[in-house]
Amino acid sequence: MLKLCVAGAAGRMGNAIISEAAAKGHQVIGAVEASNSPFLGKSLRELGICDSETHIVSSERLSEAVRDADVYLTFTTPAAEVVNVPLVASLGKRIVLGTTGFTEEQNRQVRQAVEGNVPAVFSPNYSVGINILFKVAQALKAFPREYNFSISEIHHTGKKDAPSGTAKKLGEIIAEARGYKRTVYGRDGISPRQPEELEIAALRAGGVPGIHNLIVAGPHEMLRIEHTAFSRNVFAQGAVYAAEWISRQTQPRIFSMEDVLGLS
Repeated sequence: MLKLCVAGAAGRMGNAIISEAAAKGHQVIGAVEASNSPFLGKSLRELGICDSETHIVSSERLSEAVRDADVYLTFTTPAAEVVNVPLVASLGKRIVLGTTGFTEEQNRQVRQAVEGNVPAVFSPNYSVGINILFKVAQALKAFPREYNFSISEIHHTGKKDAPSGTAKKLGEIIAEARGYKRTVYGRDGISPRQPEELEIAALRAGGVPGIHNLIVAGPHEMLRIEHTAFSRNVFAQGAVYAAEWISRQTQPRIFSMEDVLGLS
């Protein structure tokens, strides 16, 4: 049994992570929300998240919430985690980070706070299927040069960053494998595709948890690989897998879901 501290505990991902963790017999001993959250002071049982008397506290009390935890899990915002992650790392706590949308500078700050200090898992997507897709994508470099690669993704209207962190990661893998020099995010007007371009398109609609397509098209055929998340539970499942795995690691560095799943 692990003792966990979950940031964004009252949010949709926080709910899903806590429910998944409780179902696997882990204990959520810390629950954190933003300082203006209406859920502060309420227990997880009161909110119907799980059968626990752990009360949600403000991020200003993060040190207290994470003090006895084995792992800190978070899917919140870049602004929050630029502050939270360095604090958690300074306390020697293992970290599972699923927050996306960091600027280059924010990403540098967060990684610098963790690398060499504590074991952590950073991933733009904790779905098992997506991470296997990342691995499969590396093998697609075998296609002849005249084949074009494109990526599309659909998420709910509340998602702030576009394209998704998953699409960006997939794009990085494809760009390295195929030698693409630049990325085009949608087209408008007269804009024929150039050989050195990778295409990534982002759509926002309804309550879609996440759909990602990798398309490879040549002169006479097309391969399309699609991953569809039925619910946020798939990300929560992977995050809890990652927490279980990182709890056994001692090397103070940043790991990926590829490491967690034994794909590296």
